[in-house]
Amino acid sequence: MEKVTELTARLAEPVIAEQGCTLWDVEYVKEAGTWYLRVLIDKEGGVDILDCEAISRKLSDLLDEADPIEGSYTLEVGSAGAERVLKRPADFQRYLNSPVLVKLYKPVDGRKEFPGTLTAYNEADGSITVEMGGQAYTFDKRAVALCRLRVEF
Repeated sequence: MEKVTELTARLAEPVIAEQGCTLWDVEYVKEAGTWYLRVLIDKEGGVDILDCEAISRKLSDLLDEADPIEGSYTLEVGSAGAERVLKRPADFQRYLNSPVLVKLYKPVDGRKEFPGTLTAYNEADGSITVEMGGQAYTFDKRAVALCRLRVEF
């Protein structure tokens, strides 16, 4: 059986492409007792509310037809954001030499957060290297709770 996120991605991609956008991620999560189906999109020059509205209307109808989710949920269509989470190998490759924030499950050198520049991604084992203050830190994929882009002002 196809997972909710995979089915949603398959249904959403043509609708998103029609709007001139690309699919960044699909999440199906429970927060404060409510299930959310989040479709995160991206577009050269940025996503606007009209993109989100058009995609949401069409995708909602497609999801009603396919009916992949038992029970109620809230559909949200939004921008992946400037500080988007990097998950797939292509994300890490695309944003090499970009500012990131890495959060770890367990502290390294007394800290769990490492703001720095993403300098390397090893596709073979999923490890990432971040340079911070002239020092390079390499983190195993299993140690990383989150890696997201960081906006610098």
